[in-house]
Amino acid sequence: MLKSKAYIEMEYIPQAPPFEMIDELLSATEQETVTKFTVRAGHLFVIDNQFTEPGLMENMAQTAAAGTGWKAAQTGLSAPVGFIGAIKNFEVNYLPKVGDTIISKIVMQHQIMNAHIVQGSITCNDKHIAAAEFKIFLQ
Repeated sequence: MLKSKAYIEMEYIPQAPPFEMIDELLSATEQETVTKFTVRAGHLFVIDNQFTEPGLMENMAQTAAAGTGWKAAQTGLSAPVGFIGAIKNFEVNYLPKVGDTIISKIVMQHQIMNAHIVQGSITCNDKHIAAAEFKIFLQ
């Protein structure tokens, strides 16, 4: 059973305000993680009323971190710290605006020791807006 937003932010991801890019963990399994984030005025990655490309990248990375943190919590462990080693095939179709809610999904592709290859995608109003492949290393 998923827990409240505040619990997720404190336990599943290492980021703290103002660097949080997810509001809620919607679902998590061994292979897939889905989060929600509403773009707010004054956010670190909002420029000219739009959530920028670095914000989209960080949102996908934090979605991956939330899934890893959730998996660790299922076995009583703390969320591990991860580092992005590479980002490939980053594409953006359009930037969400202040007030838009984005849904981000991370799907595990491969894991070799502490290296995880994941595919991220973001939708807004049921439209595909961004995607990327991440190589993430866990400590």
